Amino acid sequence: MWQNIAFILIGLGILVLIGWGVKGFFMASEIHILIRIAVGAIGVGTLVLIGIAIRDRLKKAKTDKFKEVEK
Repeated sequence: MWQNIAFILIGLGILVLIGWGVKGFFMASEIHILIRIAVGAIGVGTLVLIGIAIRDRLKKAKTDKFKEVEK
């Protein structure tokens, strides 16, 4: 139980730091707008692909015939 809480806290801390860095990047006026748009598009595309992969994995896990088999 404590291990799960520790992982959640670490994950939240990492998300806050990433969010702070992303905010700083996108609010910086010295970075050209096309670069900011390109980086944003790459980030959104990556998140979409990760979401699709997770959704497909969850669908396959529901129909897995070998759930009860020991490895």
